[in-house]
Amino acid sequence: MTSQLGEYQELISELPERVQELVHEHWHEACRSLSPLGLHHYLQGALSLTHLRRGEEVILAWVTCCPLISKDIGDEILDDLINCALSLSSKTSATVVERVLSTSPIAARRLNDKELFVQYLQFLQQLSASAPRGIRPMLENLERLFEQLTLGGLRRWAQWGASAYKTQFEEQLQYFSLTSRESLAVLQQERKGVLLVDIQRRINMYLRALWGRDFFMRPTAGDLDNRQGSQPFIEDYLFHLPDALDDFAGISAIELYRATAAHCAAHMVETTTPLSAEALNPLQMAIIGLIEDARVEALSCQRFPGLKKLWGGFHTITPEQNHRAADYFARLARALIDDTYIDPDPWVNEGKVLFTTQQQRLHDNQLSWDIGVTLAHRFLEKRLEFNPRQDVITIPYRDDNRYFWEFEGFDFERALEAGYESTKQIRKHVNVMEMANEVDVENAGEDAEEIWVLPTELYPYEDMGVSYNESEGTPPISDPYYYSEWDYHIQLDRPSWSTVFEKHSNSDDPEKINAITLEHKRLISRMKFLLDALQPQGVTRLRKLEDGDEIDLNRAIDSAIELRMNKQPDPRIMMRSIRKVRDIAVLVLLDLSQSTNDKVVGSDKTILDLTREAAALLADAIHKVGDPFAIHGFCSDGRHEVSYFRFKDFDQDYSDQAKAKLSGMTGQLSTRMGAALRHAGQHMAKQRAQKKLVLLITDGEPADIDVRDPQYLRQDTKKAVESLGRQGVQTFCMSLDPRADQYVSRIFGIKNYMVVDRVERLPEKLPLLYASLTR
Repeated sequence: MTSQLGEYQELISELPERVQELVHEHWHEACRSLSPLGLHHYLQGALSLTHLRRGEEVILAWVTCCPLISKDIGDEILDDLINCALSLSSKTSATVVERVLSTSPIAARRLNDKELFVQYLQFLQQLSASAPRGIRPMLENLERLFEQLTLGGLRRWAQWGASAYKTQFEEQLQYFSLTSRESLAVLQQERKGVLLVDIQRRINMYLRALWGRDFFMRPTAGDLDNRQGSQPFIEDYLFHLPDALDDFAGISAIELYRATAAHCAAHMVETTTPLSAEALNPLQMAIIGLIEDARVEALSCQRFPGLKKLWGGFHTITPEQNHRAADYFARLARALIDDTYIDPDPWVNEGKVLFTTQQQRLHDNQLSWDIGVTLAHRFLEKRLEFNPRQDVITIPYRDDNRYFWEFEGFDFERALEAGYESTKQIRKHVNVMEMANEVDVENAGEDAEEIWVLPTELYPYEDMGVSYNESEGTPPISDPYYYSEWDYHIQLDRPSWSTVFEKHSNSDDPEKINAITLEHKRLISRMKFLLDALQPQGVTRLRKLEDGDEIDLNRAIDSAIELRMNKQPDPRIMMRSIRKVRDIAVLVLLDLSQSTNDKVVGSDKTILDLTREAAALLADAIHKVGDPFAIHGFCSDGRHEVSYFRFKDFDQDYSDQAKAKLSGMTGQLSTRMGAALRHAGQHMAKQRAQKKLVLLITDGEPADIDVRDPQYLRQDTKKAVESLGRQGVQTFCMSLDPRADQYVSRIFGIKNYMVVDRVERLPEKLPLLYASLTR
């Protein structure tokens, strides 16, 4: 232990003497539960809290809580915890910060999951803004609250009190102290029957007794947004079960947990190969999933007959329920597990006959695929509308079946077998003489089997300064980038579904861009004052502060004079020097689909011309401010061919080369927006700016040749925007589509879009929009 302590002596020596004593007292316990990286965060957190100067109680709480939290959910969470404490210290008192740290082991033990604990810390920060007086009494009762509530229930309970007593501070304190009648009533309303953390050990032992092996479970806060919560699911070989459950139709919540865990275990034991979702529609997938559930349950019931009674008790549907497609699915599910159930519907009986007559194939999950496809075809004869989001089978113990589905992305080897590409291109490095002596192959194109490469550029005519590559060569294409795509029909990501290729753009005369700048000279002059205001002003002084870096001599003299005159002196006699620095990176993403070649009504210019003008003026404006920026564009030809063009990168000067690429951009093909945004996010991830912005300019909604459902790519784009937001990248859309209000707000958010009513005003509006977003 001593040697380990010596490794961190440099950090420990920066702590005050009293804090060093505290660290030494708890060092043995910390070494037992923290990794070397965790110990570093442990000491770094103590040092950060020391610099806050909020008292020894806060540091003592940190030193004592970290080993306890690490035992329950790991030491990776310490970084999130210290960030939460530092954030709260600027909004509330040191006592509250101390209570947050000292009660965090209670939250970690009751939540028992890192992701849930992170959501708990986020909840505390939200509550500090809406009801700061309520945090302390709530934390004093945290053990009692977590014994009865899930994290979602705790959040709804707290939000009720914060909303009801926003300005009634005395009543707010009584509510969060659990002393008011309303507080206890809401607590009882949000209370769940059984918490997973209380019975998780019993469920583990139950599964081990059945299958003779361990299964791993994690609680999920499925009821954060509503009390119903979400379905269980299996992911990365972990059971994700609801963190709390209520009794169901007279069956205890503990039995429901047993049934849920046993069903998930049946999937993991009996499903040895995944089922392909390729070319299946949502109706077929729903029925195949239903049959697969019945198959793994039938195999498990052969080994453990008692499971049939456990699972069968949750199938309570009757033949009278026949209004929706989900009713028929639930009736079929009951018919497949309950031998005594009689259903008058021919479709349900056909499914039962197909399943029972092929019991010898139960160990092959192809049985589920065959029966499911057959029943899906028969179901169309009922003329019932099927909605994959509404017609969900309500059998409470079953998972969402994502475990056994396989969504196939692009497989190069299989594509070769299918004739997608005849052979893989080979790059052969040759010398100048070999290249000069080779006979040209006139019909060679981008699919040539062999590409010859010289170590340097070849200039046939030195006085012209134009190389062979520039005059006759084919621009190279990058290796493929694979991205997932959200399928809202099945509410799952299709991994490696879309393919992005970075391609070189055509170049044209850069003077065209200079001419655009000259044409809009008056607009640039009007924007000059606004752009000057955006530029960093160097070091500025903030005066009239109570706490600052140095004394403002003039203010100090004025206060001394007021003191001599027996007046109350102004205590704000300090000042602080602040260096103003803009730390922002902007990526302008241009939609270059075929529709941009359409002419604007009442003008001889196309939408692409106006987009080029707007991009040129925006680049000129950002260049003057000095922010790092990039200008990229995209178009698509199906999910396997999303073309991405980089006209200017962050590390590239805004020179004639970038202007030539802007001048040469063309409009073609379609608009697969989600894949392009995900690829733009990869470029933004490499930037170290504090604020990151992707500014998308498009003339229409997401669309592509291989997608007929207009909602499909809209939902995928929304998911891409949400993913960028989680990475700290803000996305803003400027749409030239007059009908964009119908869909663009749902994709980008109500404050993150603008619809340009007059397209011809785009060059004027874009730089002003940039100024407002980055101010």
